Amino acid sequence: MRFAICNELFEGEPLEHCLNLARHIGYTGLEVAPFTLGASADQISEPVRRRFVEQVRQADLEIIGLHWLLAKTEGYHLTTDDSEIRARTASYLRELVRLCRDLGGGLMVLGSPQQRNFTPPTTHAQAAERAAEVLRDVVPELERQQVTLAIEPLGPEEGNFLNYADQAEELISSVGSPWVGLHLDVKAMSTEREPIPEVIRQHTSQLKHFHANDPNRLGPGMGDVPFAPIFAALNDIGYDGWVSVEVFDYRPGVEAIMQQSWDNMQAARVAAN
Repeated sequence: MRFAICNELFEGEPLEHCLNLARHIGYTGLEVAPFTLGASADQISEPVRRRFVEQVRQADLEIIGLHWLLAKTEGYHLTTDDSEIRARTASYLRELVRLCRDLGGGLMVLGSPQQRNFTPPTTHAQAAERAAEVLRDVVPELERQQVTLAIEPLGPEEGNFLNYADQAEELISSVGSPWVGLHLDVKAMSTEREPIPEVIRQHTSQLKHFHANDPNRLGPGMGDVPFAPIFAALNDIGYDGWVSVEVFDYRPGVEAIMQQSWDNMQAARVAAN
């Protein structure tokens, strides 16, 4: 396993300082929210892309890919009954694939609940078919750029589409591409029907990426969720991908979040062995 930090945590802080601090603590990867680089992917110029990549490289970190793909955008939606909006969404996701590759990343996490939740009379099955249609249109660009799209189930507090890993796997199967897989997030899994370690073990074959956090919106080990059983499950399935720390409550500060998350994860790994 390798460990990364999500870069929206850095907003408002000097980038170079945050990158160097992350590497000093022990992280080796950076996961990027596109809105931290520009209002939309097509507005992030080549010089901006190159400069960002160089800054990350100078800190001896690797850009692993993108998340929050549709956050802070307008006019995009996965499950709407408006076919023009779905086509526009597929086009924008293809642009994000190219951005990901330009940054040197190979992974994109598709969460973005506000751009995928459906409203009645649409059913979950209809929403899933519309989402699959959008993603099938993105697959050729994923293949060209060698980028994996990881579908993220989110708990009911985030909305009504893909609340459980089983539902995400059904969508992945419907798309039918090796370039589309599963992303699991601890905060989201806390609302699953099964304990988090069992969810991990049940979804081994499609798992491409993992987010470490807590339902309290802070980092791993900064809440009530025990992480030793989680790392034991990841060990059991032979997971050798990235574990990215993604938080939503920044009040403790960048350094405290990164350091406490790192320390808690490493202690949990020792306890899991």
